[in-house]
Amino acid sequence: MQSSKGRRKVGSTAAGAGIDSAEKLDELLISSAICNGEDLGPFVRKTFGTGKPETLLHHLKFFARSKESEIEEVCKAHYQDFIHAVDDLKSLLSDVESLKSALSDSNSKLQSVAAPLLSSLDSLVEAQTVSKNVDLAIGAVTHCVRVMELVSRANQHLQSGNFYMALKCVDSIESDFMDKTPSSTLKRMLENRIPAIRSYVERKVNKEFGDWLVEIRVVSRNLGQLAIGEASAARQREEELRIKQRQAEEQSRLSLRDCVYALNEEEDDEFGSGPDSSDAGSSGGGLLGFDLTPLYRAYHIHQTLSLEDSFKKYYFDNRDLQLTSDFQVSTMTPFLESHQTFFAQIAGFFIVEDRVLRTGGGLISKQQVESLWDTAVIKMCTVLEDQFSRMQTANHLLLIKDYVSLLGVSLRRYGYAVDSLLEVLSKHRDKYHELLLSDCRKQITEALSADKFEQMLMKKEYEYSMNVLSFQLQTSDIVPAFPYIAPFSTTVPDCCRIVRSFIEDSVSFMSHGGQLDFYDVVKKYLDRLLGDVLDEALLKLINSSVHGVSQAMQVAANMAVFERACDFFFRHAAQLSGVPLRMAERGRRHFPLTKSQNAAEDTLSGMLKKKIDGFMTLIENVNWTSDDIPQGGNEYMNEVLIYLETLVSTAQQILPAKVLKRVLRDVLAHISEKIVGTLCGDLVKRLSMAAIKGLDVDIQLLDSFTENLTPLLTDKEAREMKKAFIEIRQMINLLLSSHPENFVNPVIRERSYNALDYRKVATVSEKFRDPSDSIFGTFGTRGSRQNPKNKSLDALIKRLKDVS
Repeated sequence: MQSSKGRRKVGSTAAGAGIDSAEKLDELLISSAICNGEDLGPFVRKTFGTGKPETLLHHLKFFARSKESEIEEVCKAHYQDFIHAVDDLKSLLSDVESLKSALSDSNSKLQSVAAPLLSSLDSLVEAQTVSKNVDLAIGAVTHCVRVMELVSRANQHLQSGNFYMALKCVDSIESDFMDKTPSSTLKRMLENRIPAIRSYVERKVNKEFGDWLVEIRVVSRNLGQLAIGEASAARQREEELRIKQRQAEEQSRLSLRDCVYALNEEEDDEFGSGPDSSDAGSSGGGLLGFDLTPLYRAYHIHQTLSLEDSFKKYYFDNRDLQLTSDFQVSTMTPFLESHQTFFAQIAGFFIVEDRVLRTGGGLISKQQVESLWDTAVIKMCTVLEDQFSRMQTANHLLLIKDYVSLLGVSLRRYGYAVDSLLEVLSKHRDKYHELLLSDCRKQITEALSADKFEQMLMKKEYEYSMNVLSFQLQTSDIVPAFPYIAPFSTTVPDCCRIVRSFIEDSVSFMSHGGQLDFYDVVKKYLDRLLGDVLDEALLKLINSSVHGVSQAMQVAANMAVFERACDFFFRHAAQLSGVPLRMAERGRRHFPLTKSQNAAEDTLSGMLKKKIDGFMTLIENVNWTSDDIPQGGNEYMNEVLIYLETLVSTAQQILPAKVLKRVLRDVLAHISEKIVGTLCGDLVKRLSMAAIKGLDVDIQLLDSFTENLTPLLTDKEAREMKKAFIEIRQMINLLLSSHPENFVNPVIRERSYNALDYRKVATVSEKFRDPSDSIFGTFGTRGSRQNPKNKSLDALIKRLKDVS
């Protein structure tokens, strides 16, 4: 047993040395961890993990033993201090005991003294608590009373319709009192009623606004009619002023003072329908005042309700719908009857919108108003185009044009652009004038068909003024005695009235349409009326209805008066168009009724020639071979002269001198041609010297007749008139001359016989040299001496035959 133990120890000696070193290392690690205050958990787990906790306990005990000496040394170092501290504590304990007894005595004394005071303090605290509760109750009651006062005030405002103040009360309750209201019942009531009140106010205001929307349509129509009526009155005043100025200009009596007065009158010609004619308030002022209070009230209420944007949209949508409704043109009523209402409704609509734009505080924007206006212009242009295309009466078109132009004047004052409307009116200018020309053609035809070709009798001065002075047809500034017989028939003033009406209607259509210089247009259509309508109608009248000299003379007299009337027409058109008369005179053309004037004079001349032809048939009774010279002229010439003298005495009362001169010249030339034609014709076989001298007497009678027209003709004009029968005069002079062969001399012929045709001269000369004539009785006798004149005449005839 001992040997085995010894072997075991010897065998394990080396291993034991290793174990000891490991245990020392573990011991050092544990000591270091404990000294450093580290966690010993890992060591414990390791020890128990190896199943040898004894080693750990051994190390711990070893560590404890190693520290006991240190503890002991520390305790020894502090033991003396501990002893002194214990002594101090003991002395302190005695002091504490004495203090405790003193405090107990003081406490007893304090308890005895403070007991009554504590009782009073409790009573005071209780009283303060009650007072605080009472104050809180009073504050709550006061708060509730103020709330109820506001509620009562809100109810009163609601009952009186003062919704804005009611809402202000409600807002004050909600913002200042709602959260502070101590009464839960009252608070619940307010929470329920405040939204209901706001809803009620909104409904009431919307109802009032809806009523205003209905009412404003009627107001807008009346407003538009009033505005357009004022524009019409202003235009009328301007026209009256222009008439006064024209009258003063014509009379050349417009002084400097008158000019200033006229300008002041025009400047003061304003009416209260413009944008600034009323106050900025909702009710408006002036002639065009209208009430916007319901609108602005509704807008203000919606602003208070924080519904401003929705109300703006609601307002614009409703007004847009109203405008669309206003665009509807009734098919049951003719547009001529409904156009004033149609345009007045639109005008009133935009007058209202202009006021809302300027005074509404942003209720509607300028862009929105312009959008509505653009829509309205497009629709109005479409309606005008459609209605104008259907109209076949000029007066209807003029009435609508005038009203539309007045609409443009009225709305231009508010800043609305109306050029598109005026362009539509200008586009139908030609159609209007065509219709107007057609109407005037009918009226002129009726006036001419009613003419009796009799001089017009005027019994009163007003008739003279109406039929003569108003068209400047007078030839003298002296008013004649009445009754007065005018040189023209009723056709002249009737046609003048038609033409003047045409001018005024044309100017009325062209004026106030955006075009300032329109005289050339008016003049163009006036030329068409005179040249195409009146001239053609007069031509038709002359060609179909004039059947006698008196009628032809009356028509010719009328044409002379029409010549003066045409001057008046162009002056009148220039004056109405605002063109100076000197410019109108400068641009005047020829007389537009030249065709009918020439036709009238030709017709009169033709009828007079027929009458003369009737008297000239007596020329057949003339003895062309007679040896006796008729004393006092031939019978035919005496009859012709009697008729001409009667004609002149009658015509001077009707025909102007220049017309009578032209007609007489034409008639005298016809007499000359008839005599020459008779001499050249088959009626006259032979001519005697006495017959030629008889013709010379006849021509002298014509000369005397011409010279006796001295009041009518000047000496120069009388000489010109004699040229009408220069052919027969030169023929007679040639036959009576002693050297008729001089006719073939170019110089002499140009000076003395320039009106004669050589063939006629040859024919008459052949008849004048007949051998049976007493003067040429020995012409055929051989060996006898020939008459020198016969010889000269034979030479002339021979030369003329050579020429032919």
